[in-house]
Amino acid sequence: MLKRFSTDTFNWILIIGGILLIFEIAFFFGGTIIPALFSALVVYFGWRKFYHLWGKIIFWIGVVSLVLSILNLMAVRFLLVALVVLFIINYYKTKKDPALLTPDIMENRTTSDDIVTTVQPLFTHRLFGDQNTSETAYKWRDINIHGGFGDRMVDLSNTVLPNDTAVISIRHLIGNIQIFVPYEVEVSIHHSSVFGRAYVFGETDWKLMNQSLIYQTALYDSSLPRVKIITSIFSGDIEVVRI
Repeated sequence: MLKRFSTDTFNWILIIGGILLIFEIAFFFGGTIIPALFSALVVYFGWRKFYHLWGKIIFWIGVVSLVLSILNLMAVRFLLVALVVLFIINYYKTKKDPALLTPDIMENRTTSDDIVTTVQPLFTHRLFGDQNTSETAYKWRDINIHGGFGDRMVDLSNTVLPNDTAVISIRHLIGNIQIFVPYEVEVSIHHSSVFGRAYVFGETDWKLMNQSLIYQTALYDSSLPRVKIITSIFSGDIEVVRI
């Protein structure tokens, strides 16, 4: 269904939704955003203690409260209405002008340079839960993920980095990030956080409040292998240590 609409259509929908969200924050004192954030924290702490009965109860209460709070946002209701309207328009167009599927018979369309394969990433985009690299040897693949709640741990001692620049990019909401780096690897770190602390190779910053930090080892620009770490987190700590 979505293929029939241009990117501009969805961009306008997102822009209007963003304007409604700002309007609700500015004129309705946050609306249901504050209850939604509180519910998200309840979900997180319930998930952390999910192995207890009371943790399960808190988790599901938080989930229900979070869903209801999100559905009460004007921006979300607008997006739901917009999706229904787009579905109706798409259904009308398919009845009026049905899509004609024809085989694509183009000779010599691809060459050996055009052949691509699907590679399984080390991490997936996960809203809840912790993620760790394998405790046994694994093949390195650059990491580019975003997540919601939980911890992320990357251990580079169990892999062989390419003779180039390896990249770790993590955008996260709430949780901690741990990265273990072998001694022979040069490192560049660009970390931003709204709330949290940083511990990087002995350098500590205990009160990160809406700040960005940049660290780089002395031989990063001239030596290989090296790893570039880019992390962004709303609330949580980052720890980068040698192993």
